[in-house]
Amino acid sequence: MGIEDTLYPFLKLYERAPQPLKSLAGRAYRAIPAALRYGAAYTRFQEEARVVEGWDDEAVRAYQVQAVKDSLAAAARAPFYSARFAEAGVNPDRFASLEQLADYPCLSKADLISHREELVNPEVAASQRLLVTTGGSTGVPVGFYLQKGVSRPKEQAYLEAQWSRRGYSVGDRVAVIRGAVTSSRSDGGVSYLDATRNWLVLSSYHLTDARLPEYVRLLNDFRPKHLHAYPSAALMLAKGMTEAGLKLDFKLTSVLCGSEKLSRESQCFLQDAFGARVFHWYGHSERVILAAQGRESDHLYFWPTYGYAELGAPDENGLSEVIGTSFHNAVMPLIRYRTGDYVKLPASRDGEFAMMEVEAVTGRAYEFLVGKNGRRVSLTAVNMHDGIFDGLLAVQFFQGKKGVVEFRYQPGSAWRTERESAMRAGLMEKLGDDFSLELRAVSGVEKTAAGKHRWLISEIREATL
Repeated sequence: MGIEDTLYPFLKLYERAPQPLKSLAGRAYRAIPAALRYGAAYTRFQEEARVVEGWDDEAVRAYQVQAVKDSLAAAARAPFYSARFAEAGVNPDRFASLEQLADYPCLSKADLISHREELVNPEVAASQRLLVTTGGSTGVPVGFYLQKGVSRPKEQAYLEAQWSRRGYSVGDRVAVIRGAVTSSRSDGGVSYLDATRNWLVLSSYHLTDARLPEYVRLLNDFRPKHLHAYPSAALMLAKGMTEAGLKLDFKLTSVLCGSEKLSRESQCFLQDAFGARVFHWYGHSERVILAAQGRESDHLYFWPTYGYAELGAPDENGLSEVIGTSFHNAVMPLIRYRTGDYVKLPASRDGEFAMMEVEAVTGRAYEFLVGKNGRRVSLTAVNMHDGIFDGLLAVQFFQGKKGVVEFRYQPGSAWRTERESAMRAGLMEKLGDDFSLELRAVSGVEKTAAGKHRWLISEIREATL
């Protein structure tokens, strides 16, 4: 196992440390060879991601059959899957073709919430498990286990491989505008230097018209090759700069946009505004499947060696749900996991790679909570990964007035009331001091007409982009 997974529990301490201490520790850490930082799996996945782009259909299929079979074998050792497989009359020992996967039952988010511990492979030591939780983009908190020494180095290797399609090289200077909290004060600092990677981390919580010149100055001083941002943050920055007549005095190589949908129109706008190619990808915290745009094509291609992707039957709008089976996670493989995400199939294939190809991932509009002074906080940035939502069945924000937020939460059987204060503190750290927050336990949260969870109910015009 690499140093990265060993130090992961201390990440928040590093982020909260004074900048001189962060810089000293970061430079020392960056001097350690990547193979030692991330572990042996990182090098293996780097090579795998490099060569798979040149594989043909036959090579892809052979890899996937074996990888799916390995995941099914690991899953069958878990009590939940063992019972489900027996009920369905399937046996991983007899798995020989991808078509047979259709005989296996799908796994829902509700299954994952209700049976998390029963989905764990008991033959893998507890010391190899890394618990991750997410509030998701649907308002349904989900917890799951990744495999230490495998899941995170794999993610790093594949992200770097796909970013290279837009000119990224390991060691490049990058400016990041995602979910990092630089200050919980609305007038606090908007940046810090992550010296572990020599990346400039900028707040996605302070992008207001008044502070926009500060962002531009910081970017011009740092002169990154790439901007790595939530699409919503990149759009706020680009639109604000355009309206204010502000410009970068250097040329970006790429704008790297993940974690949210990105429409064709928004991508074109960003490319025009920054004078650099935009790169978009689709993934999720569960690490089941990963898709990214090509080197030339803007269609999304699912990495066939990362996980196995299936598409559900098209709905009335021609959209298909993404169903994924994870690879390389012997702790908790997710088999035919219904992601709740939908994709649009292309009218014609670009065919850049021998991979499943879709035109776009669809989703809701960019959603924001609005502070009393008009500061907008992206719901994507508010998503939690530290367990404060663990034990809740659903969460939802309601806002009827700027700066005032009601957080509705539906407790499950594992929820403990004494954890409410920690949940409040975690939310307020992300919202900041120009918000007041009320917590309210509910028996159920408001849903759409189609029965889907709503992450935000807002009566404020500035809540969408």
